[in-house]
Amino acid sequence: MINKRTIDKIIGEHDERNIRIGVLGSHSALEIAHGAKQEGFETVVVCQKEREKTYTKYYLNLFDHVLLLDRFADVVHVENLEKLRALNTIFVPNRSFSVYVGYENIEERFTVPIMGNRFMLKTEERNLPKNQYYLLQKAGIPTPKIFKSPEEIGCLVIVKVPEKERAIERAFFYASSPEEFKQKAEERIRKGIISPAALQKAVIEEYVIGAKFNANFFWSPLTDEIDLLGFDRRIQTDLDGVLDLPAQEQLELGIVMQNIEIGHMGVTMRESQLEKVFEVGERFVEVCKEEYPPGIIGLFALQGAVNKNLEFYVFDVSPRVPGCPCVEPTSPYMKYKYGVEVGPGRRVAMEIKRAVKESRLEDIVT
Repeated sequence: MINKRTIDKIIGEHDERNIRIGVLGSHSALEIAHGAKQEGFETVVVCQKEREKTYTKYYLNLFDHVLLLDRFADVVHVENLEKLRALNTIFVPNRSFSVYVGYENIEERFTVPIMGNRFMLKTEERNLPKNQYYLLQKAGIPTPKIFKSPEEIGCLVIVKVPEKERAIERAFFYASSPEEFKQKAEERIRKGIISPAALQKAVIEEYVIGAKFNANFFWSPLTDEIDLLGFDRRIQTDLDGVLDLPAQEQLELGIVMQNIEIGHMGVTMRESQLEKVFEVGERFVEVCKEEYPPGIIGLFALQGAVNKNLEFYVFDVSPRVPGCPCVEPTSPYMKYKYGVEVGPGRRVAMEIKRAVKESRLEDIVT
């Protein structure tokens, strides 16, 4: 297990005059690299062969150093870790980093300082102890009711289960009764969308009827302040395609939707409701300090919905860079505080720059 002493020693060997910001070439790498460039940092991208052109051809201007590997997971090989450390890399974790490199590798083998809490990445998984549900509930944040079995279903629920072929994606479906759950689950198993084993681990969650908002935050361990970078919504297939059809065609086609996230759009919230969103973010930050010290360093997101009573319910946590490049150009909230538009990538770079200036890099990495 990598501990604070290990990382403090490594960060102490970094040349603070030549810090570089690194990221896995997927999910939100362009956003992180662009923000790094805005603040004058060189960048490092770890790419997987046959998935590298976005970073090595189309947006090569954003990346100063490319580490091209056969597989993302190879980044934990000793020679690759040595290359990253030689470049004085501070690595920014995204969802692809968690999925393709793996929590065990990240916690035990990835000897590169991470801007964020490497031990909180696994809280995104719903079948682990002290996960996101545990943290939300301990923080007293409103969350949808969780049903322990299909037999308990007595209202509209959303069932969250990994796809059979792509475990990174979740094959959501909806049900209002135990019978409907069984019918829809069997249909998806028959079509090869999910497996019986995955269904056993599915999360059955009350569906909150309300306006969807993903609240994107940044917590600074240097100042103990929280920033609201802005809100976004997800664009999903097949959901968005089906919703474009008239209701009659939706019913006639009977498409089995999979809700695969394919994009984002920026949104804003009524100013009178912002205080409660900040309070939810602050409560989450405080419980993370207690359960996963030093806490949720840097970027994170709370995905939720505001119901008709103007209550903000949270049903998903991203304990790392949210994949929402639309936030900087569509959100005014950082401009109100900093006088300029600041996206997730730039906010990360601003924190690293401040930590260098104050000789406090060890306070922002794990």
